[in-house]
Amino acid sequence: MENLGFGDLTVLGPMEEWPVGRLFAAATRLSGPVVWRIVERHGISPAGFFLLRLLVVEDGLRPSECAKRLLVTPATVTSVVDTLERNGHVVRERSHRDRRGVMLRITDSGRRLVAEKSGPIGADLHELYDVVDEGDEAAVRRFLLNLIKQFETYSEGTQGKGDRA
Repeated sequence: MENLGFGDLTVLGPMEEWPVGRLFAAATRLSGPVVWRIVERHGISPAGFFLLRLLVVEDGLRPSECAKRLLVTPATVTSVVDTLERNGHVVRERSHRDRRGVMLRITDSGRRLVAEKSGPIGADLHELYDVVDEGDEAAVRRFLLNLIKQFETYSEGTQGKGDRA
C-alpha cells in the first residue's frame, strides 16, 4: 500500500494488526479516488454528478455553499458549473434577495441525467462496499453509527477524550 499521507506505515506492522482507527482512516483515504473512478466509468464527471445530486436535493444553492458541501474549492465548482451549464444541466440565476449573488439551479436535463446515472452508479457502489460478512454486519453497523455520533459530537465543539489540556 502506498503512503497515504500518514508517514511510514510499515512501522505499524502488518495491516491486520493496525488499530481500528488507522484502518478506518486508510479505507476512507482510499475510497474517494475509487468512487470517483466508478462514477467516471459511467461517462460523467464525478464532481458534476455529485453537484447535480446536491441540487436535486436542494436546488438554488450558491456556488460557495456547493463547494463547502462537496469539500472542493470554489474554483472547482466554477469550472464544473461552466461545463454543466454549457451542456444544459444547470443554470445560474441572480439571487432574488441579493442581486449580486448567484444561485445554481438544476434543469430538467440535469434531473434526467442524475436519474439515468444514479441506478447504475449506485449498483457499482453497492458492489464495492459489499464486503461485510453477514455475521459481522451488526458489529460493523454499531461501530460506524458510534463513529458518526463521535464525529458529530466533535463537530459541535465537544472535545474528544484525547483533547484534554
